[in-house]
Amino acid sequence: MTVSEREIKLAAPPTVTLPPLSDPLAGVIAEPAGTRHLVATYYDTDDLRLARAGVSLRHRSDEGWAVQLPATSDGDPLLDRSTYAFAGDEANPPPEALDLVRAFARTATVTEVARLRTVRRAVHLRTAQGSPIGEVVDDDVIVVGGDAPVRAFRELEIDVADGAPEVQTTAIVARLRAAGAGAPDPTPKIVRALGPRATEPPDIEPVSGSARGLRDVVSDALRASVAKLVTHDAGARRGVDAEELHQARVATRRLRAHLRTFRPVLEEHWADALRLDLQWLGAALGAVRDADVLLERLEGRLTQVPAQDQSDGERLLHVLGTQRADARRDLLVVLRSDRYAELLERLVQAARAPRLLARVGAETDEDLLRAAARRLWNDLCHTVASLPDEPTDEELHAVRRRAKQARYAAEAVEPAFGKPARDFARALTDVQDVLGEHQDGVVAAAWLRTAATQVRDGHAAFVAGELVALEHETALAARRAWPAAWQRARRKKHHQWL
Repeated sequence: MTVSEREIKLAAPPTVTLPPLSDPLAGVIAEPAGTRHLVATYYDTDDLRLARAGVSLRHRSDEGWAVQLPATSDGDPLLDRSTYAFAGDEANPPPEALDLVRAFARTATVTEVARLRTVRRAVHLRTAQGSPIGEVVDDDVIVVGGDAPVRAFRELEIDVADGAPEVQTTAIVARLRAAGAGAPDPTPKIVRALGPRATEPPDIEPVSGSARGLRDVVSDALRASVAKLVTHDAGARRGVDAEELHQARVATRRLRAHLRTFRPVLEEHWADALRLDLQWLGAALGAVRDADVLLERLEGRLTQVPAQDQSDGERLLHVLGTQRADARRDLLVVLRSDRYAELLERLVQAARAPRLLARVGAETDEDLLRAAARRLWNDLCHTVASLPDEPTDEELHAVRRRAKQARYAAEAVEPAFGKPARDFARALTDVQDVLGEHQDGVVAAAWLRTAATQVRDGHAAFVAGELVALEHETALAARRAWPAAWQRARRKKHHQWL
């Protein structure tokens, strides 16, 4: 079960008295909701990888097991986060819960790190019309057992109901602040309890945004993609939002591209071993993602055929749905494997300290970065120059792959070269996109031809033919459009940053 939470946390000294929270002028009615005694046991690795990343795994006496992933706030005091609840006995974290934190824990063992006893006094809040605003909870927390440096603290929290007007939550925060509560502070209880070690930087720190030297540019490029992969790992496992898996696959592709871009300055065997395992991971992610893309595409196409043919087309899509389900089962085997956890461990280390070759010659960092991006651009130019007058579908797909590699290279070195590299990457994106539409049409048509033979249904085969015709037109339009996109990209290169 998943519960969405919107909350505002405020630290509170022991001397603060919770003020009356009813405010007729703001339309707030407060109703005491009693006192509860809660016991929460938190699990983490020895080096607190979860807490440092903003993740928690806990068992609480009133709700069982729960996983919370990093919250988003964008500087706003209101935190948005989801809590994933699981059944299970107190002594053993459920495998499903451990699955969601695997990317953060990786190869490290998760064990009990703290136990918190909380006396919670709650106040329900509603409007004069009876609509819920939320709940204010006043928590006195005692840390029992273990060696946590903090033994007791107090915290006020406003759990904001969906649709609650901002003016009312703002009024409640102001009233609590006037009574002596501190400023909004998103620090989780477990981090308060564990103290300074839990506030140390996460294993994957945010990119600097100001990298210009070779080592920093390479490290930032890898770090951004590793962070994306870890962030979207849980969503890829859950399979609820296709975008989560898409972002995990993009991260994997970018990592492979960065290792290719910077290959001349990286230790060869180290980089190649990472690329090989990333290729293995990317294949598993790609099988599901490709099915998602094709399914969405063909569902849209079905709306373009006559209404009487659509039910026959749905039988075709059922075949695709079965293929996707098989691919997802295979993906979960990969994501739950020791090989994947070990790969994540190596990627984290790679982002922290990429293995660069010893410098040879007098080339500057800027020279080496420019040469790395230029090499991928030259590969693209050679591929385009080698095309016949009427290139095959496979040859155009090769151009698309080269364009994507050159784009990723330009984006990776953008911190060193600024706007020219960024504009060039955008122009290459246009080439990639138009050829991507061509490839999607080709792939869809090929899948339809195969599926038509699998369903052994004349009506479904007829609809497959209708859909193939639509995809053929799309591919032809992309063929006509891509040369113009290519010429624009060539003009962008003439800014001479390469």
